[in-house]
Amino acid sequence: MVAKEHSLPATSNYNVAKLLLIGLVFHVVYIGSVFDCYFTSPVVHGMQRHGAQTDGSTAAKRLVLIVGDGLRADLLFNVNAFPDIAGSPEIVAPHLRSIVEERGAFGISHTRVPTESRPGHVAIIGGMYEDVSAVTKVEFDTVFNQSRVTFSFGSPDILPMFSRGATPGRVKTWSYDEDEEDFTKDATALDVWVLDQMKTLFKNATKDTVLDAELRSDKVIFFLHLLGLDTTGHSYRPHSKEYMKNIQIVDEIVRETEHLLSDFYQDDRTSFIFTADHGMSTIGNHGDGHPDNTRTPLIAWGSGLRGPLPDSNPSSHDEYSEPWKLGHLFRRDIEQADIASLMASLIGIDWPANSVGVLPDVDPRRPGYLDTTTGEEAAARAAFVNAKVILEQYRVKHELQEKHTLFYVPFAPLAEVSVFNTAPQLVAIQTLLQEQKWELSRQACFDLIHESLKGLHYLQTYDRFLIKAFVTAAYLGWAVYASLYILRPSDNSSDSLVHATSTARIIKFASWTILIGFWVSFALQKRPWTFYIYIAFPCYFWQKFFLQASLFSRLRTGYAMEQFGSAFMRCLIVVFALLCMVIGYTHRSIWSAGFVFVGVFWPLFWTKGLLSQNLKTCILWGLSCLATAIFPLLPVDKSESLATIVTGGFVILFVGISSTFYVLRGFESDARGKKLASLFVVQNFLIAITMLITASSVKSLQAKQGLPTLNQWTGWIVLVSSSVLPFFSRVKGHTKYSKILMYFLGFGPCFVILSISVEGLFFVAYSVTLVAWIRVEQINRQSARLVKELNRATERSLSQAPPTTYQFHLDDLRIALFFLFFVQVGFFGTGNVASISSFYLAPVYRLIPIFNPFYMSTLLIFKIIAPYVMLSVTFAVLNDALHLPPFSLLLVALTITDGMTLTFFYQVQDTGSWLEIGQSITFFCIASLLLLWSAGICAGGEYLMADVISAGATSRSRKTK
Repeated sequence: MVAKEHSLPATSNYNVAKLLLIGLVFHVVYIGSVFDCYFTSPVVHGMQRHGAQTDGSTAAKRLVLIVGDGLRADLLFNVNAFPDIAGSPEIVAPHLRSIVEERGAFGISHTRVPTESRPGHVAIIGGMYEDVSAVTKVEFDTVFNQSRVTFSFGSPDILPMFSRGATPGRVKTWSYDEDEEDFTKDATALDVWVLDQMKTLFKNATKDTVLDAELRSDKVIFFLHLLGLDTTGHSYRPHSKEYMKNIQIVDEIVRETEHLLSDFYQDDRTSFIFTADHGMSTIGNHGDGHPDNTRTPLIAWGSGLRGPLPDSNPSSHDEYSEPWKLGHLFRRDIEQADIASLMASLIGIDWPANSVGVLPDVDPRRPGYLDTTTGEEAAARAAFVNAKVILEQYRVKHELQEKHTLFYVPFAPLAEVSVFNTAPQLVAIQTLLQEQKWELSRQACFDLIHESLKGLHYLQTYDRFLIKAFVTAAYLGWAVYASLYILRPSDNSSDSLVHATSTARIIKFASWTILIGFWVSFALQKRPWTFYIYIAFPCYFWQKFFLQASLFSRLRTGYAMEQFGSAFMRCLIVVFALLCMVIGYTHRSIWSAGFVFVGVFWPLFWTKGLLSQNLKTCILWGLSCLATAIFPLLPVDKSESLATIVTGGFVILFVGISSTFYVLRGFESDARGKKLASLFVVQNFLIAITMLITASSVKSLQAKQGLPTLNQWTGWIVLVSSSVLPFFSRVKGHTKYSKILMYFLGFGPCFVILSISVEGLFFVAYSVTLVAWIRVEQINRQSARLVKELNRATERSLSQAPPTTYQFHLDDLRIALFFLFFVQVGFFGTGNVASISSFYLAPVYRLIPIFNPFYMSTLLIFKIIAPYVMLSVTFAVLNDALHLPPFSLLLVALTITDGMTLTFFYQVQDTGSWLEIGQSITFFCIASLLLLWSAGICAGGEYLMADVISAGATSRSRKTK
C-alpha cells in the first residue's frame, strides 16, 4: 500500500546529506557510550602503597616469570595431546610435567577478553584488566616497577610497554628485531634467542662486578617472553606438528633456565612462574572469549611455593582436565590478574597500585600456591596486604565519586571507609592477626576483598542508569527523526507555520531547558565531555520530531483503515525480522534460513501469474539464494584447501567469461564493445595469473620453503593492479551490468590470493544473488497488485530525470530489510559471527611473511570490504531501476537499523564468562557501525555508478518527451 500522494514543493525542507552527516557523527560518538556505561578505566592515582613485610631470610630473593605467548592449557597438560601426528610423544613437555608431579603447584589461569598479548601481559604483570576503551592511553603500575631491577627478554611488541612507564633504569630489556617475526620461518628461533641472551647476561656478570652485584641483590625479576608459540600457532595452527615441537622447545628452555640460575646462584632462593598471556583457537587465532583462548596454563615452583597436594573432595578436576591424567593432584585455578599478587608476595615487594588480583591463598577453604609447611602466618599477612591494596583503591575512587557527584549514594557495606578514619574491617583483621588466628584472619580478608571488589564495581557502574537513559532516548529519537525524512510532514507547510506556533515555542523552551539543566549538572559534577554530547543528541532529535508532530495529522487523510492495518502488520514483520537478525549473531543458520525464505517462499506470495511470467528470473534468484545459504551452514573452522581455492578461481573465471559474452551482445560491432572486451580479457587474465601464483605460494609455504620473492612481488602487483583497474579505467560506454561485471572481475583476484577455502565460491554466489535481486525487485514493483496504485506516481516519476523527491511505499520496508540482510551476510557469510578473529591469517602470509599487524590487518579489512563493493554498485542500480532518488531506500533503513543496536546495547555484559562478555561488546559495535557502513555503501555505489545511472536517467527523460 502507498500513502496518498502529496503535492511536494520544488524545494524540500529535508536535506538528506545533512541527515547522513548527523547520523554518522551520532553513531560514531555513541559507540563510546558502551564503554562509558559498562567499561571504565580502573586506573586512579593517589593510593597509599602496601607490600608484604616478609622475612628477608625466608622470602625468595628473585623470581623468574616465563610466558609462553599463545599457549593453550590443554595442549601442554594433555597426555597424548597430538594424536593425529605420527610419532608424537605421550608427554609433550616432560620437564614441566615433572615439576607438576614432583615439585610445584598447577592450575588454569583464566584470561579476560580481549585475549590479546597486551591486555594479557598487563593482567599478569600489572594485576589489572585494562579498560578496552583506553588501551595504550593510561599508564599503570606493575610488579616490574616495584622490583629492585627487572631483566626482560623477548618481543619488541611487549617489552617496551613495561619499561616506558617504569622508574628509569629499573626495567632492562633485550628485544630482537621486528623483522625476525617471520611467519614463514621457524619461530622457535625467537625463543632460543631469548635463552641465549639470558645466558650472555650471566656470562657478562663474571666480568662485570656492577652487573654481578645487581644480579645478586634481592627483589630481582627475570622475564622471558617466548613468542614462538604464538607465531607458530598463527602459521600452522595449534594442533600442528610445528606447534607441538615449539612446546618441546619451550619445555627445554624452562629446564635450561633452571639450570642456568642454579649454577649461577648456588642457592634455592628462586621462584618460578610459568604461564601464558592467552590461548589459541583451532584455526590459529585469538582475541575473543572462546575457552580455547581464555584457558592458559599456570605452573609455580621454587622458593616460597608449595609442592604437589593430593586432590580434594569434591574433586578439583572436571571433564576438561580429565585428559591430563593428573586427577590425583590438586588443581588450583585462578584469574589472570591474581598472578601479579602472587609474584609480589613471593619476593616481598609493594603490590601494583591498581592491582585487583586476589592472592590464591586468601581463601582459607582451598589450598593456594604459597608454601605453608612452616606455618600459615605468611599467607595470613599476605592476605591482609591484599585486602588493604584493594580497599585503598575503593577509598580513593569513593572519595572522587563523592566529591564530583550530586546526591551521591555510597556503597552501603563500605560506607565508613574514608581518608579520616581506618576501616573497621581492617581493625578487626589486625586484631585477629595479633591473636594469631591465621585462618580466621584469612577468612576476614577474603570477605573484605570481595566486598571491596563489589564496591569498585559499584563505583565504576555508578552512572550506568543515567547513560542507559541517554542511549535509549537517543536511539529512539534518531529513529523518529529519520522517519521525518520519509514522511516529510512539513513539505506542504512553511517553516514559519512549523516554528512560530505557541506549541513550537513551548517545545523549544522545554528542550533547551532540559539540555542546559543537564549541562550545568555535568559541570558541577565534572563529568566527562562525552556526557555533554550524549544528552545533546536526544534533545535535538526529539525537539525536531515534536515540532512537526502536529503536522502528521494531515497524513491520516491519506490512509484508509485497511492501509493502517497493512502498515501495522508490516511493522510487526520488520520487528520480527530484526529480532531474527539479532539471533543470527549467535546462530549462523538464521542467515541460511533467511536466504531460503526470500529465495523460495517469498516469490510464492507474488500475485497470480507473476511467477509464471518471470520464471527464469525467479529460478536464477532462487538458485543463487540457495547457493549462498550454504555458506553460513559450513563450519567456521576451516583448513587451508588449495583445491577449493582453485575451484573458486575457476568458478569466478567461468562466471566472468560467461557474463562477458552476455553484456557485450549489443556491442559486437561497436568500438565501445571492443574496448570493453579488451578490458574484460585483461581482468580475466589477471584472475588466471592469480590462481597460478597462489597455487605456487601455498605449496611453497606448506613445504616450509618460505615465500618466494617472485611470488610475493607478483602477487602484490596483480592484487593491486586488478583492484584499482575498475576505479581508474578510462573505458567509456559502460552499461549498468557491464560496469557491475567490471567490479566483479576486479575483485576476483582478491578472493583467490586471500582465500583459505570457500571464500571465492561465496563471492560468486553473493554477487549473482545481488544482480538477481535487481531484476526481482523491478518485477515486484511492477506487479499487478501495485499497478493501479502506482500508475500515476510512476508516470510522474518517469517524467522527471532524475527524480528529486521520494514517495514512501510500505513495500520499501521490505527492500530496506533485504538490504540490511545483505549487509550482514557480506560480513558473516564465511566468518564466525562471534568475532572478527575468525577471519584467517594464513592467506596473508602469501603477501606479508613478516609480522606486521598494521599491514596484515589492512589486507584482512580489504578482503572484508570487497563484497561490499558489489553490494554498493548493485544497490545503486536497484535504486535507479525503481526510479527512486539517491539514498531513498537508505532513509528507510536508517529508521529501523538501530532496533538491533539498542537490543545489543542492553545485552552487553561486564560479568559472566569471557565468551559472553566479548561477544556482547562485539555485537554492539558491529550493529552500531551498521548504519555507518550502510551509508558508506550507498554513497560509494552512487559515486561508482554515477555515469551509467545519469545516462539511464537522461535516456528515460528523452523517451517521455
